[in-house]
Amino acid sequence: MANKYRQNKIKQEHTIIEDILPLLEDIALSKLVKSIIPGRINRRKGSGTPAYIQLKYNTRSGIKLIAKNSSSLQEVFVVTDYPDKTMEYLKKLDFIK
Repeated sequence: MANKYRQNKIKQEHTIIEDILPLLEDIALSKLVKSIIPGRINRRKGSGTPAYIQLKYNTRSGIKLIAKNSSSLQEVFVVTDYPDKTMEYLKKLDFIK
């Protein structure tokens, strides 16, 4: 039975902030990535900047990222067996800061 909250490798049980889903889909293309789990959404002062993702740190199960758009930020967890290799891969993507 297919998981009703999962599309590709991205869990979509909750909201994903505007303009971030295409970026997460690009990350999901990597064979290093097992799963992507969007987390809590917080408000931020509007800055008018385009959506981007910021690398934070390694976790027990992979990597924590912060996705940002002009009005919100969202925690995103990338599940991987190879956090260091995955971090290097992510640094090469244009939308990662």
